[in-house]
Amino acid sequence: MVPAHQGGGLMRADLLTDPVEGLDEALAAVDAFDRVLVQGLLRPQPAQAEGLAALAGAVAGTPLADRVAEAAGKAAAGAAGEDHLTALAAARAALLGAVHDALLARADEATGRTRAGEVPTTADGGDGANLRAAARTWLCDLARAGWRGIDHDLVSQAAGVVSAMLPDPALRRLAALLDGFAAELAASCPGAALEHVPVRRWADLWTRALLLTRQGAAVPAATGTATGRLLPLGIDLHEHPTAVQAQVHAVFEPSDGTAPRLVRASVSAPKPDTVVGAGLWQLLRPHSALLAAFGEGRAMELDRMPVTDGGDLLWDDAHAKAGESADPFATARVALAGATGPATAPLDRHPAVVAEPVLLEGYAAHREDDALVFDLAGHRLAVDTDRIPVAGPLTPEAVAGSGACIGLLRWDAGAFRVQPLAVEATVRRKAVALHSGAWAAGTDDKAGAKAEKAATDAVSVLRERAGRLLRA
Repeated sequence: MVPAHQGGGLMRADLLTDPVEGLDEALAAVDAFDRVLVQGLLRPQPAQAEGLAALAGAVAGTPLADRVAEAAGKAAAGAAGEDHLTALAAARAALLGAVHDALLARADEATGRTRAGEVPTTADGGDGANLRAAARTWLCDLARAGWRGIDHDLVSQAAGVVSAMLPDPALRRLAALLDGFAAELAASCPGAALEHVPVRRWADLWTRALLLTRQGAAVPAATGTATGRLLPLGIDLHEHPTAVQAQVHAVFEPSDGTAPRLVRASVSAPKPDTVVGAGLWQLLRPHSALLAAFGEGRAMELDRMPVTDGGDLLWDDAHAKAGESADPFATARVALAGATGPATAPLDRHPAVVAEPVLLEGYAAHREDDALVFDLAGHRLAVDTDRIPVAGPLTPEAVAGSGACIGLLRWDAGAFRVQPLAVEATVRRKAVALHSGAWAAGTDDKAGAKAEKAATDAVSVLRERAGRLLRA
């Protein structure tokens, strides 16, 4: 990651390109089951029975074996009940969880990172049993119809369940998932006319939702507080047509002198689809002083900030204040290698959530088949430039000309790749650091200022229209 004389350890880039034992077989079983859901389980065909058998075979040596084998047999005969479909979803989640664990172990081995133990969970309350059951029935009806069999009548049945769930904070997580899932399905109806089915994505959403409908589904709990210094590394910006989230990755140094650890802090806000680019920061800034501190290059001093064992700070400005100047690259070179990584909550274990902060130096950047890669001592690591947001000064061209990079190590399309959060590069013969979240506190950049002005105008118009509606 960084030269040994600077206190860090060298990244084993070869481990990121070597195959992970058992990974292909586990994913093949998941893919086989996902294809079953495309045509549905109302009238299973021989090919679907094979996919169900593949899933059952993949967990044959686990405590799930008997239950999943029975469920696969019932589903192949077209007689699967809700408990059987839930067992199949659990088997699928267990396989992807095992893939997640194997990838995280490989990433830890490559970076020399230590990791916290398992996340303890607390069971949710017993409220909302009827609503959970209604949601489970709808999800099972989806599995029987299959993605090719969905229509507006079937998809619209989720609306009443979601509306009833939203007022209950204990059910809001499931309600939001069902609402988004139903919206995607509705936009794709009728399923029989789809040119392309997002097989893995819809199976992921179906699996997670179905497991969350079970009474006693475990949820991560806020298990402690954090007091000490927060040193930001970078911001990962997530944009959706109706929402935006900035996730700050950071190193936390406890005031009691214990080992530093990696944490995350997320700031979210709803958004109109007319606000894009640098204008997104206007929606997020009022919700957290952390973004202003990052934009100004400062650390944060935390005082009893709630934190989960999964490494997520439950951000509250009342528990934080701006600290001294802190350079993310200095933090990465000095503190990142020795920071303990957080564990992952059981239901969150999935290859898509692997996002490990790393510092890369000494690479040669070049293009292969229109894709940017970092050559690390002869080992090629793909660079995911598609994840670079336009709401900041960081660009693919700057990454291609960089000499150091703070990024998130991810796994996508069958390989590890790095998502740049910041780079050190030479621009106009001057060494500069470019961060994807550099405009979080505002910007003097011409392009950024123009986008901010456009967003201000759009938000003002929307607020005026909303005010008229309320007065009417």
